[in-house]
This record gives sequence, C-alpha cells and structure tokens, in this order.
Amino acid sequence: MSESDPEAPPLAAPGVPDTRLDKDDRLKPEFVREVIDHVEAGETETARALVEPLHPADIADLFELVDPDDRGKLAVALADVLDADVIAEMNEHVREALIDALDPRQVADIAGEMETDDAVAMIEDLEEDEQRAILRELDPDDRAAIEEALTYPEESAGRLMQRDLIAVPEHWTVGQVIDYLRAGDGLTTDFWEIFVVDPQHHPIGTCLLSWVLRAKREVAMADLMKREQTLIPVEMDQEEVALRFQKYALISAAVVDQSGRLVGMITVDDIVHIIQEEASEDVLLMSGAGDEGDINQPILDSYKARVRWLVVNLATALVPATVISLFGGAIEKMVVLAALMPIVAGVGGNAGTQTLAVTVRALATNQLTLSNRWRAVGREIRVALLNGLSVASVIGLAVGLWFLNPLLGGVIAAAMLTNIVVAGLAGALVPLTLERWGADPAVASSIFVTMTTDSMGFLLFLGIAVAVGVVG
Repeated sequence: MSESDPEAPPLAAPGVPDTRLDKDDRLKPEFVREVIDHVEAGETETARALVEPLHPADIADLFELVDPDDRGKLAVALADVLDADVIAEMNEHVREALIDALDPRQVADIAGEMETDDAVAMIEDLEEDEQRAILRELDPDDRAAIEEALTYPEESAGRLMQRDLIAVPEHWTVGQVIDYLRAGDGLTTDFWEIFVVDPQHHPIGTCLLSWVLRAKREVAMADLMKREQTLIPVEMDQEEVALRFQKYALISAAVVDQSGRLVGMITVDDIVHIIQEEASEDVLLMSGAGDEGDINQPILDSYKARVRWLVVNLATALVPATVISLFGGAIEKMVVLAALMPIVAGVGGNAGTQTLAVTVRALATNQLTLSNRWRAVGREIRVALLNGLSVASVIGLAVGLWFLNPLLGGVIAAAMLTNIVVAGLAGALVPLTLERWGADPAVASSIFVTMTTDSMGFLLFLGIAVAVGVVG
C-alpha cells in the first residue's frame, strides 16, 4: 500500500488574506456555501478549482460541514480530489455514507492506496457482505494484510499498526542498509526508525534514521543500534499503547506477535488520534451520552446510546425524591427549607463531579493504581474538607443574616460541609469500585455520584433541621 502524502499546496501567497480558512484554520461558512452553490449550478470545474488547493484534512472537513443531502453531489463533483488521503481523514459516519454510494471496486482502489491501519479503519465497520465484496477486489498482498488485521480485537495494537516498515539483520553494515534503502523500490517511504532483527525476525534493537545518515558506511548495525526498546504486544488495547508512547516519549514502536516476531509498527501520528478518541470517549461515557457522541452519528444510534442512561437516571432520581417525601410535614411548616435544600444538593453534586473527573483521569492515565489508591482517596477527602469548610462558612453566614435565623444558618452550614465530604468520597469511590469490578470507570459514574449527593444533601439538611428544632 502506498503512503499518504501530508503535503498540500499553500492556500494563499504570503501576505495575501486566505478566503477559505479563518484564524483557527476552520473552513469559513461563506467558502462552504460558495462550493455548494457551484456544485448545484453544475459548475464542477469551478468547485474543483476552489477545493483542490486544500489539505486533505480540510477537504474531509468540507464533507462533514455540508448538509448530508449535498454530500453525494459534492462527491461526484470532486471525484478527482476525493482520494485515499481525504477518505482517511474523514469522520467515520460521513465516510461510511460515502462508501455505501461507491461500488466495491472503487472502495478497493481507495483501500489499496491507504496505509494498512487506515484501510482497516475504513473497512472494519462495514457489513460483513460488503467487507467480503471489497476484499475480493483487493490485490492479494493488501487483502492478506487487511484480513489479518481484522482477526485482532477491535481497538487493539493489531488493528492500529502499520505493516510497512524497515527491518534489517544485525550483521549488516550502515553501507549495506543505505544501499538497501536506495535500491528497494517497494519499501515504505515514510519512516523514522529502522528495526534490527535476528534470523527469527525478533526485534533486537532500533536505530534512528538520523544515526544511520551520520555514521560511516563500515559501522555495523549491531554496534550502532540501541538494544533497549519498547515492544507492543499485538493484542494490547490502544489506550495502553497510547500510555506507553506518552510515558516513554516514543516516536514509533515495534509490534510483536505472541511468539515475539516483528509484525508491524505504530507511529506517534496514530497515537495522537487515539489520545483524542479515548479522551472524548471518557467524557461522553461519564455523561451517559454513549461512547461516540458524534454530531454526524445517525439520530437513531444517538437515541439508543443515550436513552438507556436516562432511564437509569430516572430510577436513581426516585431515591432523593423519596427522601424529600419523608420530610413533607417539615417542609409544609417551613417553606424556606424547600428553597434552600437544592443549594446543598447542587453544590454537593458539583463537588462530586470535580472529584469524579480527577479520579477518572488518574485511572485512565495510570496515575492511580493499587499502590496509591487509598492515599488518593484520603487526599480527596482532605480537599473536600477544606472546600466544605469554605463553602459552609459562606452559606451559613448568608442564610443566617438573610433570614435572621442563626440556627437555620448553622443547619445549612453543617449539611453543606458534610455533603461536600460525602461528595468527595463518592466521587473517588464510585469509579474505583467500577474499575475493581472490571467495568469502565467512566461509564455513567456521574449518575450514581449525583444520586448520592442529592439524596445525602436532602437527608442531611432536612434531617438536621428537624433534629435541632428549626421547624416549629
């Protein structure tokens, strides 16, 4: 498979304002409208001339920005520039819709021009019969590479890795490597690192391309290479792969199979996408919006992803409602309690969400492990105590002065302090418990934390108010 070309012609000459992109490198609405107007008017040459200078990522953005009903016409008009580089940069939902409109031969041609990992990403979400039709049209080598990748688990290193790499035996000299690179017409053209392997094709070292260029021809690769390297098992989850790249500041890394043989490599440009994808997924899961939450996602898919957690939320909301009903008589006697109790619950919920976000992030980045989890919980409780004392002092003084009732001020201050501490404890323990049970700690943890802080907020405030006799 050929490598993608990240270069694109400049959009505007130096000093000349660009009419396509704004200051944040986003396509301007008027430019998008202009392209569509030319397409609808049948002026495809003009539309193509406007779009052709754009970077492939910007062309992909253009397809995402236009109305779904216009994408088919735009694809026909821009057929000459709608190449593998553009398809690889495209949002997956938009890409799937376009691919559905192409015949298997066209899709196979596009896949053949892509790097293996991009081709796999394009094909893996298609229906099985569509996959088979496309694979039949591919060259045997490309088909074998993609079929092998599809046997690995989703979101694993095997799906993510590229098969095209440079590997040389350890007994070669620098001169032999340079001659090999110059003579090998079928070799990959984009690489930063050369892998050194033994006769069984096990990676035993790596050598940066810059080292080879600066070394003398007679130097042996065994003497030039660095033997310490980070090897990625082929079935490792992509999130763990990203953490290794971040921890060891990697540019590329070798991927090995169960027998330790070199089967591919992963480069940092792939990891950038993974980090963004995993971070977005965790945020969406915490809110119960599903693991995608994409504005291009079909409406029915978004509905299915969100509604189940709203139903769960409906059930958990019954708990604080039940607590309030237990104090109905007290609220009838002193209506001000009904006005103040949402403050205790709301601030507690925000405090719990803060702790939850910190804990989930720490778990996702491996900062929080079995070795330090209880120390981290203790830290969050201390932070909650400090926050609670500060907020409770302010709200207690304000309520006492406003209602000319110091006892009521003391009640809300005590309830606020206690609920913020409870919120800190819940925000730390809920994700830790989910992670201990093997569940994703980001999955709707906020629903259970909010249930806890709401219920305890109402119970503490109303319970203390009744216990100390605020209600006459």
